[in-house]
Amino acid sequence: MIELDVSKELLGSLGKMDLHVKLSIDSQSFVALSGQSGSGKTTLLRILAGLESAQGRIVVDDEVWLDEKHAIPPQKRGIGFVFQDYALFPNMSVMENLLFVKKDTTLAKHLLEMTELLELAHRSVMSLSGGQKQRVSLCRAMMNRPKLLLMDEPLSALDPSMRTKLQHEILTLHKEFETTTIMVSHDPSEIYRLSNRVMVLSQGKVIQDGDAKDVLLRTQGSQKFAFEGELLDIVKVDVIYIAIVSIGQQIVEIVLDESEANALHVGSMVSVSTKAFAPIIQHLKR
Repeated sequence: MIELDVSKELLGSLGKMDLHVKLSIDSQSFVALSGQSGSGKTTLLRILAGLESAQGRIVVDDEVWLDEKHAIPPQKRGIGFVFQDYALFPNMSVMENLLFVKKDTTLAKHLLEMTELLELAHRSVMSLSGGQKQRVSLCRAMMNRPKLLLMDEPLSALDPSMRTKLQHEILTLHKEFETTTIMVSHDPSEIYRLSNRVMVLSQGKVIQDGDAKDVLLRTQGSQKFAFEGELLDIVKVDVIYIAIVSIGQQIVEIVLDESEANALHVGSMVSVSTKAFAPIIQHLKR
C-alpha cells in the first residue's frame, strides 16, 4: 500500500501552480497517470522516486519514505524507473547494463529471455533498435525486484506494433514480479490495456480517478462520423456485445450483435461510421 500526501510549487504550462496530490494506491496495482503536459505527472513520479524534493508524507508498505523530518534517498527506496530516453550506459553491453544494478546473472538471463533479448546479451546497447533499447531499460529496472515500478512515457517514441508488443511484456513483468506500477501515458489504448486505475492530473490536482473505461470513455453524440481506430476489446453484456475502440485520444463503445462480434478480432484496425443513430463497425481493408 502506498499512502501519499505531497505538495510542491511548480512552474506549469500556465505559470506557477501548486502540485498537491493525496491518494492511496493498493499494492500490485497498475496505475496510469494522464493529463496535459505541465500538469505535474512527471514531477509526481520523481517525488515518489526521491529525485525531487517535496513537502508532505509518503509511506510505502508501512515504511516512511518522506515526512517532515527526513527523506529516504532514491537508492534505498526499492524502485525501478523506466525513462522515455532509455538512460542506458552506452559503453556497456546489454548484460553489463543489467548486472550493473545487481550481480545476479540468473535473474538477468531470465529477464532477457522473457523479453526475447537473450541472444543479444553481449551486444553493445548502441547497436540496438529503439524497441530493443527500451526492453533493456525495462529489464534493468526489474533487476532489483522493485516493490514500485515507475515509467515515464516509456513507449512514446516507438512505432505502434512495437508499442503493442512491449505493452504485453510490461504487463507480464508487472504480474510475475508482483510490483506496484505507476506509468505516465497519453495513449488511451495503452492505458486501457495495462492499467486497472487511471488518474488524470490538471494544474497539479487529480481531477479524475477511476478505471480506464470510466475515465477515458467519451460519447460523441448523434452527429454523423467515420473514423479509423484500434479494436481494444469486445465485452458481452447480457445478450449484446460491446466493442471498445480507440480513436485518436478517445475511447468509444459500439454496440454489436453476435454475428458482428464474431466477425471482428481484438487488436485489429477498424472503421467506425454511422447512419443516423446506428454506428457501424467493420474491418479495414488494407
